[in-house]
Amino acid sequence: MPRVIGIDPGTVSIDLCGLEDGTVFLDRSFPTAAALADPGAFVALLTDAGPLDLIAGPSGYGLPLVRAREATEEDLRLAFLAAEGEAGGIGGLRALARALARSGLPVVLTPGVIHLTSVPEHRKVNRVDMGTADKVCVAALAIAEQAERTTRPPDQVSLVLLELGGAFTAVIAVAGGKIVDGAGGSAGPLGFRAAGALDGEVAYLAGVVSKAMLFTGGAASVAGWDTAAVVAPERFARPAAPRERVAWDAFIESAVKFATAIALSVPSPREFVLSGRLAQVEAVQQAIRQRLGVVAPTHSLDGFASVAKQGAQGAALVADGLAGGRHRALVEAMAIRAARGTALDHLYVVPREAARRRLGLG
Repeated sequence: MPRVIGIDPGTVSIDLCGLEDGTVFLDRSFPTAAALADPGAFVALLTDAGPLDLIAGPSGYGLPLVRAREATEEDLRLAFLAAEGEAGGIGGLRALARALARSGLPVVLTPGVIHLTSVPEHRKVNRVDMGTADKVCVAALAIAEQAERTTRPPDQVSLVLLELGGAFTAVIAVAGGKIVDGAGGSAGPLGFRAAGALDGEVAYLAGVVSKAMLFTGGAASVAGWDTAAVVAPERFARPAAPRERVAWDAFIESAVKFATAIALSVPSPREFVLSGRLAQVEAVQQAIRQRLGVVAPTHSLDGFASVAKQGAQGAALVADGLAGGRHRALVEAMAIRAARGTALDHLYVVPREAARRRLGLG
C-alpha cells in the first residue's frame, strides 16, 4: 500500500501527516517562520521519512495536478499569486516549493477550488480565491469523515465546510462528494487576522492593495490587539472591552452569513462542518452551532491525527488516493484529476493580461 505524506502550509504553522495503509507514521507541526527559514532542514525531514510514493505538497492557490519537479516558474507564480520580491503573505513559501522541486522527492502540487471542473463556470466569474489547495484538502477530510460516519460512499456526501483558520476564514460547499462552490479566505468571511472580502470602495481608498494587506484587518485588528503578537484564540472567546465585543460579533456573524449563503449551492446540505484553529474554541463552536442550527446540524471535524492540522490530514488522504491507496474512491468522487486551467481564467473586471503582468508574467 502507498506510503504518503500530506503538507499543510498554514499562516501560523506548517504541518505534516504521513499515512501508510491507513496508519499514521508521521504527525508533526512546525512554526511557519521556522520551517521557511530553513527549507533544507524541512526537505531533509521528508527525505528521512522515506521511502515515499507521493507527497501532496504546499500548493498555495493551487494548480491542476503537476509534479513539483516539472513545475515551471510561471506555474509557481500562478500557484502563489505573487511577483518576485512581493512582500507580505506567507513569505518564503515559494522558495520552499522550489526546494521540494529540486529534492527529487515525489511531490505533487494539487488544485484549488477554482481549478475544479465540478464548480460551475458561472460561479467562477471574477473569482480567484474560492478556496486554496489546502482548503480542498480539508474538504477531502470532511467528505471522508462523513462518508465513514454515515456509512455512505463519498459520492453521496453533502455538507458545507466552514474553515476557521488562524488567519483566514473560508467556506466550501460539497454536493455528491464534489466541491461545487466556495469563498476563500481573501474573498470570504472576516478572519481572525485577515479582513476577508474587501468592500470595493475600501480597496479604492487604500490606493494600493498589497499582498500584505490581505493578511490584516481581521477580528484581531478590530479588537485592537497587536497583530504582530501571538494572540491565543481562547482570549477571543472572552471579549471584555467594547472593541473586543464588536470583533466577536463581527467574526461570528460573518462566518454564519457566508456559510448560509454558500449553502444555497447545496440542495439540503446534510450538515455544516467546522474546522480550523478557531473552531477548537468551545465558545466559537457553540455560537456558530446555535445560529446555523435552523438550517442544518453542525459537526466538528475530528480528523485522525493528534498533532497535524486537518489540512495536512486531508492532504495525506488525497496523496493516498492519487497513489492508488484505499482513498481512491474519495479522489475519484472529488474529480481532482480532472482539474484544469489557472486561477486567472475567469477574470473580466481585470484583464487577464494585466493580471499576468502584475505577477511578472509575460
